Amino acid sequence: MSGTGENEVGLRKILDFTRLSSIFLLLLHCYFYCYGGFRTWNLTAPLSDQFLQNIARTGLYNSPWNSKLLALVLLLISLLGTRGKKEEKITIGSISLYLMTGLVFYFCSGLILFMRTAADILTIIYILALALGFILILTGGTRLTRLIKINLGNDIFNELNETFPQEERLIENEFSVNLPARYNLRGTVRKSWINIINPFRALLVSGSPGSGKSYFVIQHVIRQHIKKGFTMLVYDFKFDDLSKIVYNTLLKNKNCYRIVPKYYLICFDDLSKSNRCNPLDHKNMTDITDATEASRSIMLGLNKEWITKQGDFFVESPINFVTAIIWFLKKYKDGIYCTLPHVIELMQVEYEKLFSVLKTEPEIEVLINPFISAFQNDAMEQLEGQVASAKISMARLSSPQLYWVLSANDFTLDINNPEAPKILCLANNPQKQQVYGAVLSLYITRIIKLVNKKNQQKSSLIFDEFPTIYFNDIDSLIATARSNKVATCLGIQDFSQLKKDYGADQSAVISNIVGNIISGQVTGETAKTLSERFGKINQLKESVSINRTDTSISKSSQLDFAIPASKIAGLSSGEFVGMVADDPDNKIKLKTFHSEIINDHEALKYEASHYRELPELQKISPSMVMDNYLNVKREIQQLIETEIARILNTPGL
Repeated sequence: MSGTGENEVGLRKILDFTRLSSIFLLLLHCYFYCYGGFRTWNLTAPLSDQFLQNIARTGLYNSPWNSKLLALVLLLISLLGTRGKKEEKITIGSISLYLMTGLVFYFCSGLILFMRTAADILTIIYILALALGFILILTGGTRLTRLIKINLGNDIFNELNETFPQEERLIENEFSVNLPARYNLRGTVRKSWINIINPFRALLVSGSPGSGKSYFVIQHVIRQHIKKGFTMLVYDFKFDDLSKIVYNTLLKNKNCYRIVPKYYLICFDDLSKSNRCNPLDHKNMTDITDATEASRSIMLGLNKEWITKQGDFFVESPINFVTAIIWFLKKYKDGIYCTLPHVIELMQVEYEKLFSVLKTEPEIEVLINPFISAFQNDAMEQLEGQVASAKISMARLSSPQLYWVLSANDFTLDINNPEAPKILCLANNPQKQQVYGAVLSLYITRIIKLVNKKNQQKSSLIFDEFPTIYFNDIDSLIATARSNKVATCLGIQDFSQLKKDYGADQSAVISNIVGNIISGQVTGETAKTLSERFGKINQLKESVSINRTDTSISKSSQLDFAIPASKIAGLSSGEFVGMVADDPDNKIKLKTFHSEIINDHEALKYEASHYRELPELQKISPSMVMDNYLNVKREIQQLIETEIARILNTPGL
């Protein structure tokens, strides 16, 4: 008895008997229809003739097909229970050849009976053809039982086994970003949707250069959010790729706003298209902590290696020094000179005059006392270590173009003001990213301070190549701005890039706090981290064990990574993996996806070919820019002279 309770010996006997019955029935068939040949050979007898006549009365031999079919049916029944040893080399093609050839010989042999030849020769030919067909069918059927019914070699990369159901519904609301896609499910290509229904929980878009972050994801975030009435801040690292999309999308969708937002651009390379804006506007700085945040942003943007050294004496000292300068200018004559160019120029004044002037402002006395003490005690090495790093760093920003943009106000930075909405693009240049990035970091820091408030219009902050700027407390923005309807989209190439520029702790917080993540091709630790984040699915595992006497096939299911790191490292351009977040009103069960985003390439190409160029605001001559540059220097010189004279004429000072 086997483990299944079957009597294998008895079953084998029944099958053998069935097969013998098939052969016996076929022999009777040959005896009946080739009787003339058997009589020629004297192989007939009255007893056998009588037996055959009794069987013929049943109608079995009314047609040659009846007995042939019955014999074939018995043969097939005997093959059903055959359990042959499995072999790897047996293919379905060879089995089909055996069966088809056997059936041709088996059934077409009946045509031989109509040949006009001697009875004995006819009998020999007929029996040989019929026997050959029978043997070929028997061989093919036996080999069929030895065929291994699993194909371990067809899916060598385990691609089909790692597919899983994905969200096929379009779930849309007034804030959502919806990307059409297609995915593979067990070999079938199906349409799906990537529904970012809660962008306020932040979106992180990662992918190596050329993976399609901007083309397949970021530009759609821009278009769909403008169509849904968002105000917007866009950091355009490779100007004017995104700025042109923003401008032209706004022109086409002005009817989506109650009050049409104005388009503004900050660009240091093309001043004729750039607006002017002072990020240190005294009206937006209510206390000294605002000056501290601005100082930290600009100094860490210029010296990214300081990010991991925050708290050190020679890092905090330059930040405090710049803070004191900013706050002094904010308090001086109601902030008339409170701009970054004036800060840069004031820092370059010789220590004796500078400290004398700064000491007249009581609110910054605590900040400048360590510097004054070092100066009075002739500790010049310490003083240079504290101050010179700030002066050298800020001196890199001493440019007529920068001074022009930073020294006047065409607009305010409260972009999500319901009564004066704005869409602002900040243009960078990859060749000058270290200098421009620091200034743009200051803009972003000041904007976030104004945007993250209650009762404002919904806004979208989009940062392409996010690690090229320094944005302090980005994690706090993501954590707190959700209730204020501020959506954040961060574009990065790799987590290691984020770690290099922001430090291990800050990069880990950023990558873990975002609710929505879309990733193109990434490798290394980033791919491993994402694979673990996407979780595991139940996968079917099959194995074959072949030995001398038997072949065993085992199947099992186990949890394995839904999207392995190796698959993430091998994604094609336009192919993305990720996970979306839902909200209480719109539950999404299938949050994880591995799909190819569908872009209408022809439509996008046609639209881009009809884009308007960014508007030229005014003609800016080099002399105008240089006059402004020299005027800033003169104003600071005049400030120092005026204050020194006032100090000398005031006994208390």
